[in-house]
Amino acid sequence: MKSIWAQSIWAHTLLFVASFATTWWYGGPYFAGTLMGILLCHEAGHYIVGRMRGVDASLPYFIPLPPQISFGTLGAVIRMKSPITDRNALFDVGAAGPVAGLIVAIPLLVIGLHLSEVGPVLPDTAIEGNSILYAVIKYIVFGRWLPGDGVDVQLHPMALAAWVGLLVTAINLMPIGQLDGGHVARAALGERHERLSQRLNIALPAVGIAVGSIMLVSAFGAGKDLFAALSYASYGAIPWCMWAVLLGFMRRQAGEYHPPVSEELLDPRRRLQAIGMLVLFVLIVTPVPMRPVL
Repeated sequence: MKSIWAQSIWAHTLLFVASFATTWWYGGPYFAGTLMGILLCHEAGHYIVGRMRGVDASLPYFIPLPPQISFGTLGAVIRMKSPITDRNALFDVGAAGPVAGLIVAIPLLVIGLHLSEVGPVLPDTAIEGNSILYAVIKYIVFGRWLPGDGVDVQLHPMALAAWVGLLVTAINLMPIGQLDGGHVARAALGERHERLSQRLNIALPAVGIAVGSIMLVSAFGAGKDLFAALSYASYGAIPWCMWAVLLGFMRRQAGEYHPPVSEELLDPRRRLQAIGMLVLFVLIVTPVPMRPVL
């Protein structure tokens, strides 16, 4: 039987080119080059570490999407011939992608912010959400917390693409199911991760409702009517509910959140690293990805 590695490279190449084209269509060459570079490094981290750990993994399949409904791509996936049962190997493969992507994304974000300017927040525009890390990096570059006092950074396409890279990484690091964070959590927790995934999946809409409620109050405080306030609040609630639905659908398709792993415990060094991955998730998670100007 042929290894996944022996499959034709044409499908991978065409999907990569198509995704590069749709991201270019969305934001231009700087945006496409930056975002696809981050995603490529992310998937290369999974692939290279997987091959080093003896996992029969495919090259990444990039997913192009029309820019009208996305940033031009839904990222990429890697197929494995069989699930990884060794917990240390599962941790290594799961953590490698986010770490590799961030190693590229953070410097590109700093460069992109240096190419950006600070200006007035214009009506009828959208504002990208802050994570702790993103807010701190903006403070380091511009010497002030943004947005604030009616001004915000006007993102260069490279900075916007790097921000998208952080957002995608944060979503992947949620410790649920077969997301990258789910692989890390499964390796650390074993069977307990299945119950954790179920509880977190249920909790995601509650987080969305809480975030949306805070935004609803803010909108009323800004003098918006009920319809406008609900519309504004939906930008905080819908993403969390959407992620909950997608993760629930994946669970129903597979019959479980994550395939079983061995009983052997994760080694002490990787247990500490797993805590570090959780801290990293907290630093880059973005409660409200995008929202209109109030």
